[in-house]
Amino acid sequence: MSKKRILLIAIILVVASLAVVTINSMNGSDQASVPVQTDVVKRQKLVQTVNATGRIQPKTQVKISADVSAKIMKLSVKEGDWVEKGQFLLELDRENHLAAVESAEAGLRASQADAKLARENMLKAEKDYIRTKELFEKSLESQATLDAFAASFQVEKARYESSLEQVDRANASLKQTRDNLSKTRIYAPMTGTISQLNKEVGEIALGSQFQEDVIMIISNLSGMEAEVNVDENDVVNIALGDSATIEVDAFPDMQLKGVVTEIANSASVSGQGTSEQKTEFLVKVAIMSAFTVDGGSGSINKEIPVDDPTNRLRPGMTASCDIITDVRENALAVPLQSVAVRTVEQLNTKPAPGENEAIASEKDSEQQYHPDRDGFVEVVFLVNEDVTVTAMQVETGIQSETHIEIKEGLSENDQVVIGNYRAISKDLQNGTPVSTKEDPSNN
Repeated sequence: MSKKRILLIAIILVVASLAVVTINSMNGSDQASVPVQTDVVKRQKLVQTVNATGRIQPKTQVKISADVSAKIMKLSVKEGDWVEKGQFLLELDRENHLAAVESAEAGLRASQADAKLARENMLKAEKDYIRTKELFEKSLESQATLDAFAASFQVEKARYESSLEQVDRANASLKQTRDNLSKTRIYAPMTGTISQLNKEVGEIALGSQFQEDVIMIISNLSGMEAEVNVDENDVVNIALGDSATIEVDAFPDMQLKGVVTEIANSASVSGQGTSEQKTEFLVKVAIMSAFTVDGGSGSINKEIPVDDPTNRLRPGMTASCDIITDVRENALAVPLQSVAVRTVEQLNTKPAPGENEAIASEKDSEQQYHPDRDGFVEVVFLVNEDVTVTAMQVETGIQSETHIEIKEGLSENDQVVIGNYRAISKDLQNGTPVSTKEDPSNN
């Protein structure tokens, strides 16, 4: 056989081989299965929570400020002291206020003396008027004289009434100065602990009528609560009386149980006008009990008396709170990652090689999808007996940290795709062949 003929046969074989590889490759790509992880749909308890962070604060605390401006002369408490209601706390400089009281007392005495003199003048003018009137009736005095004495009596009467008003004004001024003097000594309005002390002897306390100038804070540390900021999208799920679990960063060995007692009606907005703008609502959670926690497993060991944790907690400590908003005891549920979102166009069956579009359209009619107002459909991929998948539209309910409730669209023990993420979010379509493996967490 000639070399030329051998070369020609070799070329023909190479071309044929490449054609076979190409055809196999194309066929393989059409039939290639997507590796996925599956699990069966089961019923389980679902607990929906809202997570928020904030700080520990006393249920009751009073900010102590001065009502008058003066220098602090005496301070009988220090931070951390326990005080009883009515106990003396501090004294401000009283000299100016004592002088004001003495001046007001002198002014009152002067007003009273003026009123006494005015009364005597009025009485004398009244007597002169009466006597002149009697003489006039006997035709012993003229009408002009009678009118003059009558006018004089009215003037003295008006002066007396004015002097009485001056006495009232002086008396009110004295009361005010005495009240200001009494405010230079401040007493505890409630029983509690001095949780914060902002000033020392010698510093100036500004009167609260000018601005807030807190001298100290008295707190009732026997009743503590967590004040947390909840996102506007989550606060609508929270109701008064919802139970909560609270963790304090400073005490990882302790878990607190609480109840929602207050939900703010107005929001607080941070970062307004920026991409980091947040709208949140303040929620207060009263601490009801505490438990020790095993640091290794996270399991609860034993309950601590409610008074014990309050001796360790301090106002301002950072806390995170999981508020339980809903519970389903026997919900049909799948892992969160099982639920995907598709448009109706993405869910339409594409004709298989050699299949006409009418047959594909007939398959689509067997599975009707009802998109939401944005045009999206929530689906879970059901694994069929022929190891292909069908996108089943589902109605979802509450969700826990790992699972979501399926209200409609699936049945118990259905085998569904739960991973991988790329397959669920992008690759899987109606009729896609898959190669399955069970969820290893079930073994």
